[in-house]
Amino acid sequence: MKNIYLKTAFVANAMLLLLGSCKKDFIEIRPQGQFLTENYYSNRDQAYAGLVAAYDVMRKNAGGFENMITMLNAGSDDNFAGGGGATDGAGIQGFSNYTLNANTVPRSFWSDHYQGIFRTNILLQKLPNIPMGDAEKKRFTAEMKALRATYYFNLVRMFKNVPLLLEPLSTNEIYNVTQASPTAVYAQIEKDLAEAIPDLPGSVVLATEAGRFTKVAAQAMLGKVFLYDNKKTEAAAQLAQVNGTPGQPNQYGNRLLSNYSALWVFTNKFNSESLLEAVHTNQSNADWGFWGSSADEGNTAAQMVGPRSYVKVGAGAPDIYTSGWSFNVWTQDFYDAIKNDPRFAASVLDLKTLAAAGQARYIEGYQNTGYFLMKFIPKPSDIRTGGGAVELNFQQNDYIIRLADTYLLEAEALGGTGARAQALLDAVRARVGLPSVPVSMTAIKAERRLELAGEGHRFFDLVRWGDAVSKLGGRGFTAGKNEVFPIPSQELQGTKLVQNPGYN
Repeated sequence: MKNIYLKTAFVANAMLLLLGSCKKDFIEIRPQGQFLTENYYSNRDQAYAGLVAAYDVMRKNAGGFENMITMLNAGSDDNFAGGGGATDGAGIQGFSNYTLNANTVPRSFWSDHYQGIFRTNILLQKLPNIPMGDAEKKRFTAEMKALRATYYFNLVRMFKNVPLLLEPLSTNEIYNVTQASPTAVYAQIEKDLAEAIPDLPGSVVLATEAGRFTKVAAQAMLGKVFLYDNKKTEAAAQLAQVNGTPGQPNQYGNRLLSNYSALWVFTNKFNSESLLEAVHTNQSNADWGFWGSSADEGNTAAQMVGPRSYVKVGAGAPDIYTSGWSFNVWTQDFYDAIKNDPRFAASVLDLKTLAAAGQARYIEGYQNTGYFLMKFIPKPSDIRTGGGAVELNFQQNDYIIRLADTYLLEAEALGGTGARAQALLDAVRARVGLPSVPVSMTAIKAERRLELAGEGHRFFDLVRWGDAVSKLGGRGFTAGKNEVFPIPSQELQGTKLVQNPGYN
């Protein structure tokens, strides 16, 4: 979405000042000395600025230290938290060893998503009265519903028991807010996406529109939501519209890339396999003073997963940026699972072997295994061209959902059986040169682990499958509690919100 952001920076920054200044991110506060929401949305350009502001929260996937990818990886069986030490990020460390509590859970996982919901609700409320073309107004409305659904999907998976807010709240209303049932939240997510799909374009033509929702992105999201909501028949039907004939271009022209490693080339943005991605730029001048805010547009996950003080010594070592923070190191168990897979080199930087051979040097971080998450590690060519801190301005986009993901989700929705599920599994494996194996839920689970390694899906997969206890029990995972995060203590104070079970 940063293509749009850069084009409208002045207006968008004004909107971000307004919409990002709330004490509670879903509250409408009247800012002093600034324009007000009731008189700001008077024309199409101002509506467009609101659109940009609503999309900007998607940066949460890989932006800032408290990003979705590195946090969720840390709580899976494939990665440790890593970093500089046991206190390097109380939230990410606590999630990794299942000691997370209401005081250490990063508040932004709650508040940033509600900030996005606040922005979508504001624009949805204002759009009917804004003088602009009907077709574009319908598209903006659809995008706001798709974004609101996406933000609620993250919230309900992370926290389960969340307020369902469909219009902006006044300061007099916030303390009476209560949580909705997860069933009601899922119903609204599904309703928003279903209503959005007809008014979204099949594709975007202009480069400046890259990153905006399309029909296929909303359909893919809806299919995924149906699966999490245990509506497998609906999920399979929706995902079939996304996937088309396995291994062939779908109705929108999307297809699996022939080269798996090409997915991780930072210049290969909006490729044929990408259905929805969060956009980052190396030109936002992000610096330490506003890192993690709405004005920070770099990919921080890229910085976080790199090795510390890496030095290339021999010709056999890769040319990567030299100073990461060593988060999300791979576990030995994952290394053993992927070491003979064709996706190994694109997924794992094996510094343990390179260092032993005298090909490279690095400083070992916390929980070091010597195995680093290669997919996101930046290359020297990704160094920022604008101002700001080098570490905060990497431009690699990150996938919210891609076609291989939806192939395997549909195969799962089909129960891991039948000719179509077999074809979907075969297509994912054939892309990397692997032979067919009989389709089953076991095979699908194994394939998702290797295909989507390190992309932030594994923890949610384990919870959805009911496998979290068996895979994460050794880390301290407790059934009936650790499937979700605790609600941040600041969000409970003076409200009617109730803490999640087990965290009181």
